[in-house]
Order: sequence, then structure tokens, then C-alpha cells
Amino acid sequence: MSKDYQPNFKPPEQRSKSALWFAFESGRIMVCTSNGTPTLLTCAHPGEHGLETVQEHYLGTYGGEHCYAAELAADQIAPSDHAMLGLRDMLGHVDDTLAGISGRAIQILEWNRNHKYCGRCGGETVPRDNERARTCVPCKRTSYPPVAPVIMILIKDGRKLLLARKVGWGNTRYSALAGFVEPGETLESTVIRETREEVGVEIKNIQYFGSQPWPFPNNLMIAFTADYAGGPVTPDGVEIEEAAFFDVDDLPNLPPGISISRRMITAVAAELKKLPKT
Repeated sequence: MSKDYQPNFKPPEQRSKSALWFAFESGRIMVCTSNGTPTLLTCAHPGEHGLETVQEHYLGTYGGEHCYAAELAADQIAPSDHAMLGLRDMLGHVDDTLAGISGRAIQILEWNRNHKYCGRCGGETVPRDNERARTCVPCKRTSYPPVAPVIMILIKDGRKLLLARKVGWGNTRYSALAGFVEPGETLESTVIRETREEVGVEIKNIQYFGSQPWPFPNNLMIAFTADYAGGPVTPDGVEIEEAAFFDVDDLPNLPPGISISRRMITAVAAELKKLPKT
């Protein structure tokens, strides 16, 4: 069961001896492997394990334990019973809350690294003391960690689901449609536009399903379902290579369970299986 997470950016005056460290180097996270299952680095500071940090940020508390993000200096040797693990692999071993904090950690580290200087005037930026932000010293422009909203849409037609395979995936995996929200768009208008652009069909009865932070690199996935309203399925050939309706009893290879796309497909398919076969 997930513990309660309380986000914060102001670190405590005294460090805890058992803080959770989301410590990254080149996109990989440091984990303890002594129990066979990867777990987060737990200590007062990574320096206890001989690890040098480049930057550190306080994240808040998870189940009462203080949490920190850290970028490790390059090419360090992992201590005994520890290893570097790809973030996607790590997400499959932790609950949804820890997965979200992991994504928050790596995005804050990346944002802080990329915004040392102002994108407007080139001046040096400094952290603000009242929020998670950096302000340019010369021109006072403030930057925040970016979040890019992406819609996901799963289209239903009776007992069938419209699933697509993206160009360049190089395998037979299919998923729901997805696309970035453009400036000035509502989420609903993005759903309609992306559906038309990628597979050429019309939809109706758009319903919100759920959302998931997806730190590859800084997306917020916002998932919807909709009913098929007409038009031939026509993959655009640019983003979508193949697309078709699949019966819920004969679904193709799907995304891994850590993704909201898989959870949505599984949940909707379970409901459609209750419908009579025609």
C-alpha cells in the first residue's frame, strides 16, 4: 500500500538518518540490491557510501521519511550491494507514489541543470527561496520546472478497441493514440485533432479516464476514452504505421503495466467483455 507523500521544497534544519535518496547519474537511479528486489538508497547523505553529488534538492516526505533528489558525479563506482538501474525498470518495482516521486526527482534535476542561465538575456539564474523556481539576476525572469501535457485516447466500438503501432517501434506492440497538447487547445479539442490526424476517424462521448506523470522527459499523460463515430481507419504513416480495431478477446501485444495506457486498455477491455458477442 502506498504511503502518504507530502511535497515540499524547503529542507529540514537537521538531516534524517534514514532519508530516501532518489540519486541519478545519466538517467539511471542508484538502488540497493541486498534483498533481491531493488530499493531506494536510504541514508543521511550519499556521501556515507562514498558517493559525490553534483546537485541536491529536497522533495518532501513519504510516509514521514524525508526525500531528496540528487545528481551523482559521473563514473562513480556503486557501493557493495548497490547498482544503477534504468528508471523505467525501477518504476516496475515501486508503488505508484514512489514512481511519481522518482519522476519528480529526475525532472527537477534536469530542469535545474538546464536553467543555470536565462533563456531571455543569458544572465545567471539563482534559486528562489519561496518556491521551486529560478530567477534571472539581471532581468528577473523566473523559470519553473516544465510539464508537457500529452493526451491519450482509447476508442471503443462495441467489443472492439482501436489500437495503433507507432512508426519506429520496431516490434508488434500496440497502444492507444497519444499526442501533445498545442498552445490554445483544450484537452478535448486535442483529443479530436490527434484522432483525426493519426487515424482519420471521428469520435464522440469523450470521457476522462485518469492521468499519470511520465518523466520521459517531462510529460503529464491525460487519458480519455471515446466512442467511434465513423470514418475509415487510415494511419497517417508519419506517426502511426498500423492501426486497427481489435476484439477484446484477441488483443495484440500491449505496453508494460507501469503505463496508464496499459491500465486503461485493461480496465476498458474488462468492461467491454461483459457485452454480448455479435
